[in-house]
Order: sequence, then C-alpha cells, then structure tokens
Amino acid sequence: MAIGSVEYLLATESSGTSLTPGSTMMDMIRLHRGGWETMVMAEGFLADTQQSGPRGADKLFSTNWSMFRANHHLAGGIVTLRAMLSLEPATVTDRRYPALFATGETAFGRPILDGQHPHNFLMELAAEYTHPLGAHSAVTLYGGPVGDVPLGPAAYPHRISSTEFEFLPVVGHHWEDATHISRSVVTGAISYRWFRVELGGFNGQEPNENRWNLPVPGIDSWAARLSIVPSRDWVAQASIGSLSHPEATSPADVVRSTVSVTYNRLFPSGWWASSAIWGRNHFTAPSARNRDAYLAESTLHLENGSDFFGRFERVSNDELLDQATSIAQALAQPPGTAFWVNAATAGYAHEIPSLPFLRASLGGAFEFYAIPQPLQQVYGRHPVGGQIFLRLWARRPHAPPMPAAMKM
Repeated sequence: MAIGSVEYLLATESSGTSLTPGSTMMDMIRLHRGGWETMVMAEGFLADTQQSGPRGADKLFSTNWSMFRANHHLAGGIVTLRAMLSLEPATVTDRRYPALFATGETAFGRPILDGQHPHNFLMELAAEYTHPLGAHSAVTLYGGPVGDVPLGPAAYPHRISSTEFEFLPVVGHHWEDATHISRSVVTGAISYRWFRVELGGFNGQEPNENRWNLPVPGIDSWAARLSIVPSRDWVAQASIGSLSHPEATSPADVVRSTVSVTYNRLFPSGWWASSAIWGRNHFTAPSARNRDAYLAESTLHLENGSDFFGRFERVSNDELLDQATSIAQALAQPPGTAFWVNAATAGYAHEIPSLPFLRASLGGAFEFYAIPQPLQQVYGRHPVGGQIFLRLWARRPHAPPMPAAMKM
C-alpha cells in the first residue's frame, strides 16, 4: 500500500477507525500550513420535539459537535491528531432529552428511560499513526484517553446514511454503536487491499453523568472488527466485543455482536446513502439472555438543497418496565420482560440562505411506533413523535463538499 493509499485509508475513517464509503461527501474546512493538513468539521441542531402518550414529553434542545484532525507525514507514514468536542452538557438540560423507547446510561442516578443522554464535552481525544508495510498493506495504531473502539459501524453522528437526522439517536443505539465514546482506548489494525482487521482494548463502562470531566480508568474490555471495502461505494463490517459492566446500575457484563453494510452512491444531482445494521447484546446477569436490534436507514440528498430521510427499527428491549414495577405487576409482566418495539421515522429538510462558512437547513421529522398490547397500556395505543429542527454546519464558502476519497 503506497502512501497515497494510506491517505485514502485515513480519508475514509469516520468515528475512530471505523470506515465509511470512499464516495461519502464530507463538509469540512481544510487548511495546509507548516507541513500539516488540518480539517475542521462542525455541526449543530436546534430541535423541538413533541411526543404523545403517557410517557411522551416535549423539549427544546440542541445537539452539536465539532471535529478536528491534523495530519503530518512522519517516518514514512502519517501521524494524525484527533479531537471531537460537544457543548451538549450545556445545551441539553436535565441531563437528557425525550426519545420514546430509548434506554441506556443514567440521569441523576437513575437509568434513563424514554430518553437520550447528552454527549460528553470531550467525545474524542486521540492520536493515530498509519504506516505502509508493502505495496498493498498498512498498519495502524490508534489510542487516547477517549475515543471510539473497533466495535460496530460508524456511530450515528458520523454515519452518512443518518445525515440530517443525527439528532435523533436510534432506539437500538446501545445495541449497535454506543462505544463511540469510550475511555482508555488502544486499537491496532492491519489493512490489506480491500479488508481491515482490528483488535482493541478499552474501559467498558459507559461515561458517567459528569459530562465535562475526563477520567482515565483502566482497560478491562476488548473488541475486534473485520471491515470489507469492495469498492468506494460499499463498506461492510462484522465485530464482537466484551464489555465489563457497561451500565452503572447493572451488574451484567455484555458481549456485543454487530454486522452492518453501508452503501453510498453519487450521481449528477446528488447522492443516496443507506445502511443496514444488526446488533445483539448478550447479558450475563441476572440471567444469561440475548437482546437484538435491527436497523435500516437511508438519506437522499439533492443538489437543489432537498434532503429526504427515513429509518426503520425493530428492537427487543427488556428495560422498559424496570422503573415501573407497580405497573409491571398490574400488567402481570415481571420487570425484565422483553418487548419488541417497531419504530419508523420519515423526514424532510431543505437548505436555506446562510452565512459564509456556515450552511443551514430547516426540516421536520415524524416517528410512528408499533408496540405489543401490554406496552400499549403504558405508552398508549399509538404513540407518535414529531420534530422541527434547524441544522447548521461548517463549510468553506463557494467550495463543494469533498468525497472522503476520490479513488481506490
């Protein structure tokens, strides 16, 4: 693999060392100075959500993040310094925002139910070094106090198929890509022609509720991933990881398995990206059990400024009644009973006049849920949700977005 191919490999990395199709269009500001190539990517959403039913809630909030990368040639390879920041600890009040049927992590010492937590201020702080080993191979070392691990597809804030609705986390997020903000991450990878093998160690606990700090606990978990890139339009991955006590309120270790395929296609008037993802959590306590999540999502972007997007999920969740023991008993459903939740999302956004270096779009989304009868007594027969949002993102004036890589 020549150094140009190493540059291609780095250009197709998204969250951590996960890969995205080489034809992915990326909005960024690029600078070249003193032998360093610096890339800045920033995005934010101001959203108002309205959700129906007894467990629905309304809220105005902002999700946001910015990414910084600096590449420099060193000793025949490329060293990359990486950082990702978010102001969500300040722009998401009460440590959560409404998201029906979503679970994972805690707020004020209690497990979050029907909600999503804010991201940490420091989402990534890591370094990476990639060196060619020969004409068709390269080795990569990645690590830092906080970063993404080789487990699952590119996380939803980075995934091309979830563009325009990254502020709506998937219900199965904690089955598929929740390790995108992990502590004490170390990953090694070997790339050969069209595939990459990775092995990493990290701390398996989810981030604590102090979203501003940066603890560096010991490594107690591992993950491995195989990625396949048959062309610049396709990326597939299969991964498995062992997580030590990921949830603060649960004694269970988790073995997480994922398989995904992402496709992106450029055409003269825009691009179309889609992903299909399966994730499974195998819990060890209080009894061994498997819980699965399935996801299909797609975004169609047209150069006239229109974006159409949609998502379908099917998730087996056994945490929905854990905080409502009296209700569970009344329904003759013991806490820990698993229910299949089906969720469908559809939305549209259109670009509006904006400022230099800052693009904007205005849009809306609608969610519909199909749930089994016992849950209907808790959530209502037909729970739905809706959002209106303003999306802002950085781009150099008059410069079109650039594909992650133009050639294989």
